[in-house]
Amino acid sequence: MMLSRRRFLGYGGAGMLAIAAGCRPANLNLLPSEDDVAALKRLPLTDRMQLAKLKNNLLGYPINMNTPPEAFFAWRKQLNEAGIGMFAFNNVGNPFKESPIPYNTHDFEREVIQRFGKRYAFPSDDTWGFLSHSGTDSNMHGMYMGRTILKGRTGRLPKAYFTKEAHYSVQILRDLLGLETVFVDTLPDGGMDPNDLAQKLAANRSQPALVIATIGTTFKGAVDSIDRIQDALQGHPSYVHLDAALFGGYLPFTPHADEVAYRLPGKPAPRYDSIAVSCHKFLGFPAPAGLFITTQSHFDEFNALFTRIHNPEYIHHVPGTITCSRDSVKPAEFYFFSTPEAMAQMTEDAQAMLQNTDYFLQQMQSQFPKLDAVRANALSNTIYFKNPGDRIVKKYSLATMHLEIERQPQDYAHAVVMPHVNRQVIDAFMIDLKSASVNL
Repeated sequence: MMLSRRRFLGYGGAGMLAIAAGCRPANLNLLPSEDDVAALKRLPLTDRMQLAKLKNNLLGYPINMNTPPEAFFAWRKQLNEAGIGMFAFNNVGNPFKESPIPYNTHDFEREVIQRFGKRYAFPSDDTWGFLSHSGTDSNMHGMYMGRTILKGRTGRLPKAYFTKEAHYSVQILRDLLGLETVFVDTLPDGGMDPNDLAQKLAANRSQPALVIATIGTTFKGAVDSIDRIQDALQGHPSYVHLDAALFGGYLPFTPHADEVAYRLPGKPAPRYDSIAVSCHKFLGFPAPAGLFITTQSHFDEFNALFTRIHNPEYIHHVPGTITCSRDSVKPAEFYFFSTPEAMAQMTEDAQAMLQNTDYFLQQMQSQFPKLDAVRANALSNTIYFKNPGDRIVKKYSLATMHLEIERQPQDYAHAVVMPHVNRQVIDAFMIDLKSASVNL
């Protein structure tokens, strides 16, 4: 993958102009003082290096700890040589509109959204989005867009419908947006109960519904059924935002891709309105970032309402994003993950990851039946089980929660089988479990 000559000259020329204009710090070439050298030696870099060697022990949280391939770092170097990251680029505003600041990477950002939009079965001529700061940032934009559109259509604020299994950020964002919450009951596996949703919609007919459906709940790895949610919503003004932070990263690369498809083949009705996916989870981007994808038509409806509270004159257009200045380096770097080569690797990783999840569950159930290991569904890479003790929790950074299973309160932990969790890591975990307590 190479930068085109035109794009390179555009970025590289900008970088040279910046230096020629006197932007280079005057003391750039000064050698560090003795005090500076002493301060550097005091930094805990050795400790961090040791910690980096143990990165594959991270089992409790959905972060892909694999190091990206050398080609990614070569791409980073090309971007650096072109000036991206060398001075202040800014992706302010709508990446599908011309920016008044020429030092941006909107072109990379648009291509990323189009390529991933295709993975989620958005129409090629009706796709809009941007690269956000994180999955939570993407959820914020989805919920704000839903709130704005529904209020514009009905004149009334919607109520927010989600389950207590949803990510904690949803509750924070609901509070931030000033929305009343309607908690929907869950099925035994932790997914949203569509029958309870229907009953609660009936009890709140006067207000529209902003439904936040979760594809891969935070602790149990349950999947809310989008199609059954849509059945329950028939006739009720609604907007469905999909929090697919983890599962939305890998499901498009598996036979289960339909679970996160905006539209199914042969069925014209859309299944949801917007989607949030984290880039640093399965996709493996080495810093927090998120995808937010919706339709251009939804964005246009939202932006017409957004215009009433935003003066577009300063940046020559209504930005369509809550955040103003946005990182330009991340979209350019993340472009690497939208290439055919990267997506081919993701397909291999997704297959291996689900196979390793099968193996993890088999080993837990056969070797440690008293821990009652559970996998919510075959789509999930998450396994939860009774808390095995502080030593294991700390060594493997396991997430823990107090749950009530079949009316029995119990402390649980979970493991998330990410691409770095291979069978050697799983086997080592089993050995540690066996040595941790004779009561397991």
